[in-house]
Amino acid sequence: MSTAPSQPRSEPARIIIVMGVSSSGKSTVGAALARTLHAPFLDGDQFHPEANVEKMRAGTPLTDEDRWPWLEAHTAALTQAAAKKDVAIGASSALRRIYRDFITEKAGEPVLFVYLDGTREVIGERMAKRSHEYMPTSLLDSQFATLEVPDPAEENTLHVSITDSVDKIVRTITGALDHLKKFKRWQ
Repeated sequence: MSTAPSQPRSEPARIIIVMGVSSSGKSTVGAALARTLHAPFLDGDQFHPEANVEKMRAGTPLTDEDRWPWLEAHTAALTQAAAKKDVAIGASSALRRIYRDFITEKAGEPVLFVYLDGTREVIGERMAKRSHEYMPTSLLDSQFATLEVPDPAEENTLHVSITDSVDKIVRTITGALDHLKKFKRWQ
């Protein structure tokens, strides 16, 4: 675990992680962004060990100790995918700065965190309307309690509003990614 500062936003990144609290739209936006960029999409939910899934299913928030192996496995997979395609998209809560710094350190290169910004009320309404395998609505308050909103002045981050359509969010993100035009995503 490192407390090294995150990369400045001006630094181009091949790894892009769509982040935010549960039900902010990470998987939906991440998958749509990946389709637009012809990039691999790796949802962080797929990398949770079974013990984490069972804790969340029981309504128990994860601890930092629960998260480190999950973050490391997800980051390793994103790094491998970016090595093959020159870009990879992930979805991860990445709620605390220390988690984002850990991801960036483990990746060994800049990572752009796209923060899906929404109010507790809007996200609560979304969460109530969806069914998730192991994330009950009772954990939303713990997600907001854990959230450290990324600081664009100190972290490699892009903030987008979740009240925009998925298409508009993806256009906003791709509009900030001119550096990806040089990558060979079609290979």
